[in-house]
Amino acid sequence: MLSLAGLIIASPFMLITAIAIKIEDGGHILYKQKRLTVDRKEFDIYKFRSMRENSEEVAQLAKEGDDRITRVGAVIRRFRIDEIPQLFNILKGDMTIVGPRPERPEIAKQYEEELPEFAMRLKVKAGLTGYAQVYGKYNTTPLDKLKLDLIYISQRSLMVDFKIIFYTVKIIFLPESTEGIADDQTTASVMTKKS
Repeated sequence: MLSLAGLIIASPFMLITAIAIKIEDGGHILYKQKRLTVDRKEFDIYKFRSMRENSEEVAQLAKEGDDRITRVGAVIRRFRIDEIPQLFNILKGDMTIVGPRPERPEIAKQYEEELPEFAMRLKVKAGLTGYAQVYGKYNTTPLDKLKLDLIYISQRSLMVDFKIIFYTVKIIFLPESTEGIADDQTTASVMTKKS
């Protein structure tokens, strides 16, 4: 029910976003991408398109100053508006509001090669927001994401979920929480680089 209420409240922003994306380059408004949820189940996640058409065929995270990001895309990513269509995923039962953020299968596989424990995040359903989003950043390392998500999994409760939702609204206005990865990376570093 929260996701349905969220869609109703967000509908004016969704309409404006859809029009802006279409006007900018005439391309698709939404895009879908394979992600992993509980028990490694794959599903199609929905987002507003914030990059040029077909620019995410190769599995890689957005970099700082990524030239694939459109002008409209930069704004909607900054305020997390691109994430709003995931409320449809929640309605479908693919995701929940709070839980570990779903990774692309290809990126999860890369992380698990160096950090097999990363798969432990898949013990619960993926979420729109979570500990790693509130206490980390877009470019948080997989090890730190794992630690944060395991804290959430071990402490999961309605009160914790409401706290995470509250802090999620707060961090929407913090630009550093959406920082991209370095130019020489395609995914967040699993291990800290040695100097």
